[in-house]
Amino acid sequence: MVKGTILGEKVEIYEPVNVYGAEIGDMTKIGAFVEIQSMVKIGSKCKISSHTFICSGVQIEDEVFIGHGVMFTNDKYPHACNANGSLKSGNDYVMEHTFVRKGASIGSGAVILPGIEIGEGATIGAGAVVTKNVRAHTTVIGNPAKDLKREKT
Repeated sequence: MVKGTILGEKVEIYEPVNVYGAEIGDMTKIGAFVEIQSMVKIGSKCKISSHTFICSGVQIEDEVFIGHGVMFTNDKYPHACNANGSLKSGNDYVMEHTFVRKGASIGSGAVILPGIEIGEGATIGAGAVVTKNVRAHTTVIGNPAKDLKREKT
């Protein structure tokens, strides 16, 4: 369940969960049926809801909410096989990093494409497909996600 993972103080994990090689900050809650891959960093006081997939290369800052069934991706050009027909391995793709800044909120069922930055305090609507960076304190909705409103800061 938590192989090679660094857990902060008072982390709550509701099984079953797969977590390996990640870092999870203090007082963060992880719901059931979540997978968190290696090279993921999750800050303190976050809430990760059930059935969410957080792939390698994702960094989540403090106080972030992630709804149920959110999917992160890290490969812009996914394929099962190389040009020569051999199965791809971890060395056969370029991992794109994704950043979710402090206080952001991601609604249930959202899909976050690779190489994205979600700004501080931003809100991603349920079911949105995020294909480009989201500015701080902005709400985006839809497929592809577009600005709904930008809050005054």
